[in-house]
Amino acid sequence: MKEFKDFCRLLLKQKTRLGKGLVFLLIVDGAQMVVPWILKFVIDDLSNLPLSHSLPFYALIIIGLGLLVLVFRFFWRVMIIGASRMLERDLRKDFYHRLMSLGARFYHQTDTGDIMARATNDVRAVQQAAGFGVVIAADIVFMGLVALVMMFYISRTLTLYALIVGPFIAGCTYYFGKIIHIKFERSQEGFSLLSGKVREFITGIHIIRNYVQEKEAIDDFDKTNEEYFNRSMDLIKHWAGFRPIIFFLAEIAFSIILFFGGRDVITGKITLGSFVAFFSYLDILIWPMIAIGIVINRVQRGTASLKRLNRILTMEPEIKDRGKEKVEKGIIEFKDLYFSYNGASVLKGINVQFEPNKRTAIVGTTAAGRTTIVNLLWRNYDAEGIYIDGKPIGNFSLENLRKSIGLVPQSTILFSTTIRDNIAFGKPKTSLEEITQVAKKAEIYQEIMEMENGFDTLLGERGMNLSGGQRQRIAIARALILNPPILIFDDALSSVDSHTEKAIMANIGDFLTQRTSILISHRLSAVKDADEILVMDNGEITERGTHKELINNGKLYTRLYEKQKLEELLE
Repeated sequence: MKEFKDFCRLLLKQKTRLGKGLVFLLIVDGAQMVVPWILKFVIDDLSNLPLSHSLPFYALIIIGLGLLVLVFRFFWRVMIIGASRMLERDLRKDFYHRLMSLGARFYHQTDTGDIMARATNDVRAVQQAAGFGVVIAADIVFMGLVALVMMFYISRTLTLYALIVGPFIAGCTYYFGKIIHIKFERSQEGFSLLSGKVREFITGIHIIRNYVQEKEAIDDFDKTNEEYFNRSMDLIKHWAGFRPIIFFLAEIAFSIILFFGGRDVITGKITLGSFVAFFSYLDILIWPMIAIGIVINRVQRGTASLKRLNRILTMEPEIKDRGKEKVEKGIIEFKDLYFSYNGASVLKGINVQFEPNKRTAIVGTTAAGRTTIVNLLWRNYDAEGIYIDGKPIGNFSLENLRKSIGLVPQSTILFSTTIRDNIAFGKPKTSLEEITQVAKKAEIYQEIMEMENGFDTLLGERGMNLSGGQRQRIAIARALILNPPILIFDDALSSVDSHTEKAIMANIGDFLTQRTSILISHRLSAVKDADEILVMDNGEITERGTHKELINNGKLYTRLYEKQKLEELLE
């Protein structure tokens, strides 16, 4: 019931357009309701000799009504179906906006295929319910009522006979409507699983081939596909069973009227014209009876899909954007910072300050909590104890905070557009001269120029037509062009060779010293020139100092450094 109310609220957003469309629809329905009454006069006139001179007049009226239907049917379709498309557009926009506001935890816990299924199939189901669902519902009410009134006017007795099947139709509609709602929701959930499986296989196709797991992947997909097929067939069987039952009940009503109505014509209780008109109105009435099932199916599907959409649309963003402050100096301070993912402690009492004009590096063991620091600074998660320019991080607007932090992440994501657009992603109106400058600093300019279209080279999905090192260097250029007060490199040089790494660090040395710079890396060669190096282990800062100081300590940093030197010699 709640979903139906939500559905009605959606419709009310397009009330003006829907209202006009319904008026045009009622004009069309009204014109169609007049035709059987005209047939009544025509047949009665034909029964009386000599032939009436009014037949041409009746023919002209029917032609006129046909033209009326032609014109206004166009207008109601434009208005009502157009309104449903507008509703679909707005629903997609609201859904996308909600996705933009949800935090990292939601995306870690929700399958991408499920999100895509909701954004496509579920939105389409709501649109269909709002379009032809509304049309059919209006037909049921208007045509059903008018047909009943006209039938009752012609013969009360025959009308009562025709309504004998009514309770049976209502009972079938109620029973099947509940089942269809449940079955459709299960079918959509199956489609979400299937979409997720397809996305997973496409993303991991290289791994599947490298490990020669094509057969196993196909078998896994076939199981999910078969499950979706079975759920869909379960839905279709109930829908397929519903319609024949309604048609059968309608045929019973026709048979009853044919018997008793024919007898009344023979006995003279009603004229032949009245009987034909009654039969025509009954035929019109059968459509609303059948349409009840169609509209129930459409609305049940629409409300089931809206229920699935609402699970995301009604989610409150985990990260609240209530701050008004703006980052100025870029001084970052952690005071007794603790953080955990789902109860598992990741950061344990971190106390450190990152200052402007100072390059601070963070190194350490795997899963020490280095990347978590980036997630907290970008407010992908919230935690107490983080201050910027002496103020709690929650006091800053999300837009200003994130624009003030230039981040080159561990996993580089590029978009399916040109290299120029990817570099200028955070600053779309950047000149080619600025793009060229940052590309040179990132040591990617020469390779771009060797491509056929240079900066206008189109990239494939996620930039897969570039090497890992090229993607990382484009991501570095993308961060540099923002000229932010805070710059974070999160293992941003892991895919480039040591020679290129040294060149990049030399190019951006002055850039790094002019802002708050945080260099996170597992390769110590990338951070040995930092002003201060923090060594993390198991969520804690265990050492801090310059490269020389830490080497002389003989602790974790020394062991990591010696291990990496040995690996370089072996290579």
